[in-house]
Amino acid sequence: MKEIRWHGRGGNGGFTAARLLGSAAALHSGKYGQAFPSFGPERRGAPVLGFTRISDEPITDHSQVYECDCVIVLDATLMDAVNVLDGLKEDGCLVINTAEPEEVIRKRPGFDAVKNLVLLDGTSLALKELGTDIVNTVMLGAAIGATDLVTLDAINAAVDDTMSPALREKNKKVIKMAYDAVKEG
Repeated sequence: MKEIRWHGRGGNGGFTAARLLGSAAALHSGKYGQAFPSFGPERRGAPVLGFTRISDEPITDHSQVYECDCVIVLDATLMDAVNVLDGLKEDGCLVINTAEPEEVIRKRPGFDAVKNLVLLDGTSLALKELGTDIVNTVMLGAAIGATDLVTLDAINAAVDDTMSPALREKNKKVIKMAYDAVKEG
């Protein structure tokens, strides 16, 4: 089983991305998928978590994800508020939306030990292509480019299933752009 944790802020689409990934696995990849949020009465902008599990076997664990194969950080300022490295497996992948260069990120405590670090300025890409700073689908593309948890076709099918027609093509475009940026290194 692969377990993924999403760090975002209320209102920026972290749970939507978690759900898209789970749907892509369960409905379009022949796997089992599970996605759920973790938040209380927080307001828009407060730190929230989302989780996705993907497995070849039925998923019976419905608890929070504690040991992660992949952690996706939608807002780099969260790294000052929460320990995004908590539970990241030794060979796990950390995907961060940031414009900071790798050498700056690696100077943070513990980040020098991350073997699979993927950095992408998702905010700039979202602003340019979507006209908004909501980066959930951008970082979803980066995450699948880094991990191959599901195929690009499966994610596109999940987008078609869940998003309104007005949003589909733009979001599929940024997913592919982020996916390609990560694949190209």
